[in-house]
Amino acid sequence: MTPSPARKSTIKQVAERAAVSIKTVSRVLNNERYISDDVRHRVEQAIRELAFQPSQAARALAGKRSHQVALICDNPSPYYVYEMQSGVRAQCLEANVRMIAQPYDRNSVDLRHQIEQLIDQTNPDGLILTPPITDFDDVIDMLQQRRLKYVCISPAKLSTKCSAVFIDNLAAAQALVAYLISLGHRRIGFIGGHPSYATSAQRRSGYRRALELAGIELDTRMEVQGEYDFRSGADGAAQLLALGDRPTAIFASSDDMAAGALATAHRLGLNVPGQLSIAGFDDTALAEVVWPPLTTIRQPTRELAYTATGLLLNRPEPVEHLEIPFELILRQSTAARLNG
Repeated sequence: MTPSPARKSTIKQVAERAAVSIKTVSRVLNNERYISDDVRHRVEQAIRELAFQPSQAARALAGKRSHQVALICDNPSPYYVYEMQSGVRAQCLEANVRMIAQPYDRNSVDLRHQIEQLIDQTNPDGLILTPPITDFDDVIDMLQQRRLKYVCISPAKLSTKCSAVFIDNLAAAQALVAYLISLGHRRIGFIGGHPSYATSAQRRSGYRRALELAGIELDTRMEVQGEYDFRSGADGAAQLLALGDRPTAIFASSDDMAAGALATAHRLGLNVPGQLSIAGFDDTALAEVVWPPLTTIRQPTRELAYTATGLLLNRPEPVEHLEIPFELILRQSTAARLNG
């Protein structure tokens, strides 16, 4: 008798129809060896007759992989999030694994509990962690206690506990600011990222190191706080450009903030790059659609995500730390200083 279409059949019903245990059904679903042809045939016939759709949880009853990977991502930039998801998904498609994209609020008081719920409900084979959650000790401790695999993207510090994929944010920021200095700029404003991200401090350090190596004294008035979003970039640029000796160039720690700085410059009637050079970081799709297109650091976000997922799926034991190269991308938003 076929069950009512209003109700989904269960693994228990399959086991009863095939006259085997639930564990045996699970072993068939996981394509395990050492199951007799007769038993396998009875289970598969019961599955067809009951129109049974095995859930990922059911497939994992025998302790096997669920064939799911969870991406834990929170970032103010939709471009960054899209690239991150695209990279994880591309690797998952190659491995015939499902991606679960789980947004989260880094300021939530029960963030650890939310992630634990996700793990309990979906039984992922592992997690991809993005900044700033890569540096949340309570979440990392929970994953260690559960012995669940995870890979960190751009953590503050490399750990012997887990694999990580990253770029050298300090060196990248230093290279970009050194380029602005080579154009003759000496008053270079800096819009930092959200303070909860380790990348923010790393890029600030790169900015300062470039100034130091060029013999330019640090002027803290040239440093303003942003949050990695368009609005904070616009506000930060307004603060910098209100200075009596305003900067001739601005380095924003993300393309979103650089786009905000561009908007402020346009609003104030400043020619970019004739009167003000502006540079960003990330090389998201946004960098090429604003005017003028942004000079920026290409952070290969999709490659970072793709590589991290590969480590998660293909390297079960050894911890590995992989640095991905960055690239300085030159476009029309920067030029040699003409005056000031």
